[in-house]
Amino acid sequence: MFDPSQLDDLAQRLASVLPEGLKQVRQDLEKNFRAILQSAFSQMNLVSREEFEVQAALLKRTREKLEALETQVRELEQKLKI
Repeated sequence: MFDPSQLDDLAQRLASVLPEGLKQVRQDLEKNFRAILQSAFSQMNLVSREEFEVQAALLKRTREKLEALETQVRELEQKLKI
């Protein structure tokens, strides 16, 4: 999922473009930005970079094992044909 600290940072940056004189409005908008962003990101089914890297490594190991098994099967088939 999306890192909450990054979400807070993004909401703060969006709210920071408002003039300082609108402090209460700015705080309310920051809370609303955070809620809207959280909702939007949760609907996107995002994964963290760490989770992506773990899954990529797992997929790589699985492919390597599959290739080794395919090679083994070919070798056994060749032995059976002799």
